[in-house]
Amino acid sequence: MNQSNRIFDGLGRVMNEAAGVADGVRREVETVVKGQAQRLVVDMDLVKREDFDALRELVQVQGEEIDALRRELAELKSKPATAQ
Repeated sequence: MNQSNRIFDGLGRVMNEAAGVADGVRREVETVVKGQAQRLVVDMDLVKREDFDALRELVQVQGEEIDALRRELAELKSKPATAQ
């Protein structure tokens, strides 16, 4: 009985150590993958979301201004020319 307890104790210790090693490997792989992903994003020279949103808003405002100017130009063209 004592011999089987020692075997189970040893087996339990080995399993705990294996679980600890597996957890360490998992953390190391996560770190490496995260680093590679960050390097890839930097190499791709992607635009930041805040910059994209600001530019999109600016383009939308300018588009509205262009539409207003086109309407104003069409009104001016439709009016008869006055003699000067």
